[in-house]
Amino acid sequence: MTLPAKANFEQIDAYIVRLRGEKVLLDVHLAELYGVTTKRLNEQVKRNSRRFPPDFIFYLTNQEFNNLKSQNATSSSSNAEWGGRRKRPLAFTEHGAVMAASILSSERAAAVSVYVVRAFVRMRNTLAAHKELATKLEELERRTAGLALKQDELSASTRAQFREVIEALRQLMSSSRTASRPIGFVTPKE
Repeated sequence: MTLPAKANFEQIDAYIVRLRGEKVLLDVHLAELYGVTTKRLNEQVKRNSRRFPPDFIFYLTNQEFNNLKSQNATSSSSNAEWGGRRKRPLAFTEHGAVMAASILSSERAAAVSVYVVRAFVRMRNTLAAHKELATKLEELERRTAGLALKQDELSASTRAQFREVIEALRQLMSSSRTASRPIGFVTPKE
């Protein structure tokens, strides 16, 4: 089974959220992508729990779950996607999503797992590009701050030199105003 790559990547990208410093897919979204019910997915995970260490899968806390509901503007517990659940949702990391595909062993899960992995990799590359850009911006900021400091030092030095020149000119102007002696032979007055 093949899925349109562009539409599928956009759908998967929209489902990936960041929790506890990890990019994850919630069980409800992963089940939808793999073409099974959330109940079936969670049953298979439970039956194969040894394949899902804590870095592959974890339960959301009540606070995380409430935050996600509010971010998606779905505060009602009757909402089909979020509400009516008896347990908190499971969050699958990239490795957990691939492992879930392997335990479901359906054609659709196998096909979609490739798209899921590619979506995670694409997000990781995008994040790396943003980090590189952030590093370059920080370096540019440091350089411009250094140049501004040098400019301030130069400006202060230039202002000081101008003050010295102006003061010297004033001294020259004031000394020429003093009474000067007449030129030639002058008899002293007694």
